[in-house]
Amino acid sequence: MGPTARLAQFIVQTDREAIPVHVLHEAKRTLINVLAVALAASEDPSVDALEAWGGTEGSTSVFGRGTASGAQAALVNGYLAHLQDYDDTHFPTVLHPSAPTWPAVLAAAEHTGASGVETLAAFAIGCEVACRVALSTHPWHYDAGWHITGTVGGFGAAAGAARLFGLDEVRTTQALGLAGTHAAGVRDAFGTNGKALHAGHAASSGLRAASLVAGGFSGPDAILEGRRGFWAVLSPNGHNPAPIEALGDLMTTGARWELQNNGLKPYANGVVSHPLQDAVIELRNQHSILASDVVAIEARVHPLVPELMGRAQPETGLQAKFSHQHCAAAALIDGAGHEAQFHDERARDPQIAALRALVHATPDAAVREDEVYVTIRLTDGRALTTHIEHATGSPENPMSDTHLEEKYRALATPILGAPAAEALLRAAWALDEAPDVRGLMALASMRR
Repeated sequence: MGPTARLAQFIVQTDREAIPVHVLHEAKRTLINVLAVALAASEDPSVDALEAWGGTEGSTSVFGRGTASGAQAALVNGYLAHLQDYDDTHFPTVLHPSAPTWPAVLAAAEHTGASGVETLAAFAIGCEVACRVALSTHPWHYDAGWHITGTVGGFGAAAGAARLFGLDEVRTTQALGLAGTHAAGVRDAFGTNGKALHAGHAASSGLRAASLVAGGFSGPDAILEGRRGFWAVLSPNGHNPAPIEALGDLMTTGARWELQNNGLKPYANGVVSHPLQDAVIELRNQHSILASDVVAIEARVHPLVPELMGRAQPETGLQAKFSHQHCAAAALIDGAGHEAQFHDERARDPQIAALRALVHATPDAAVREDEVYVTIRLTDGRALTTHIEHATGSPENPMSDTHLEEKYRALATPILGAPAAEALLRAAWALDEAPDVRGLMALASMRR
């Protein structure tokens, strides 16, 4: 059995009852997080352009925006979920699995009338597929310049939708093939609306792939391993089939699901800067540091920090999300890293710009992705140091349910109002008991 067929077998044959309770709970947490960040992004002016292009006619729910056709809803919802870079991250690969997968799964669930628990299971399976494909190409694919959320996210979206459409293994293999042949997204789009569009495209193309195959379309049956398939073309410098081959362990021995390697973000920017922000905020709060006190902020970081977050002089808020210098400066001045710290005016703020120039990061391969060593040097000669072993939100230091609810309320309440936001939160926590997702999606798509 080839790798693509192996994925299809996992999608079709995994018994819902075999999915651990803690995995389904994590699926609910990712849903609450997606609802929060997508609702917060729903008033961004760029969404108007996206809706104008695709239209708003249809019966599938769009977060905070009403309804649209299924494909358009998945496109916009995926875009919204990733626009603020506040969505979850699979730490081993830097994949954002929920932004492409949840919109496709929810659209398919609305269409089919699937129960809440079936929907959670379809997401967990789709997320696992996306993460395993990402692991099979890591680090070669990402290092080549592909944005893994855009390219791999479509596999998760197709997998979750195929599960809810009830496709057999042959047709599921072909749905994965159609999703894989539409894989797209390069890292040069970071710092623009194009990055979030990658997630929207992956959600829409994955849903479209499963829908077309359900309607009689054919697709390639060896999209990963084919001579001109995904691995050969998009990851020519290397691939590893072992993560996909190991899927059998989940079905027979209860091995660790990749959702357990996923983390929810406390900051609205690239995840590799999160340890740095934790460290700066910790020292700021402990020692009441002001920007005028600082001579230098020095950090020893994972090599991905300068690689992904090296924009020393961002000119827009979206660019600032990929500037570890800005993230550290805003963390010291504001004590936070929420969306307010990444508006265009904050990117251009003279005080933040002056402090950004004092931030120096040294890459060190011995430092983990969720780790940092920081020294803040002050005008009075003191050198304050700290070591963050595991950043807030990382799998080893996960965001608690309480912290997640605080994040959700801060983002969703201004959009929906408190009563509706609380109703949606309750519906998400109770999704496994719901007869379908339509009540939840009706709440999520309301306009205040």
